[in-house]
Amino acid sequence: MQRSSYVGIDGIQRTKESDEIISKNVSAIFDTPAGKEVLNYLRSISIESVNGPIIDPNQLMHHEGQRYLVAIIENRIKHSKRLKTNG
Repeated sequence: MQRSSYVGIDGIQRTKESDEIISKNVSAIFDTPAGKEVLNYLRSISIESVNGPIIDPNQLMHHEGQRYLVAIIENRIKHSKRLKTNG
């Protein structure tokens, strides 16, 4: 019997079970005091960082990639909390 696949938070197709395990693992890592500090640091250098009007397009793409990865981490943590709440 083949398990069905679906597209997860990160846009990658995998089984629902695999996607849930990833979210739970990410949440476990970042739900420690050190993990929260690391996530705050990553936010400070990505999502909360503002670029000026003369940023090079390549630098901007690089920065947006950083923001995207931090957003995936935060969305995985939220996903894991929803799984705990909804069973």
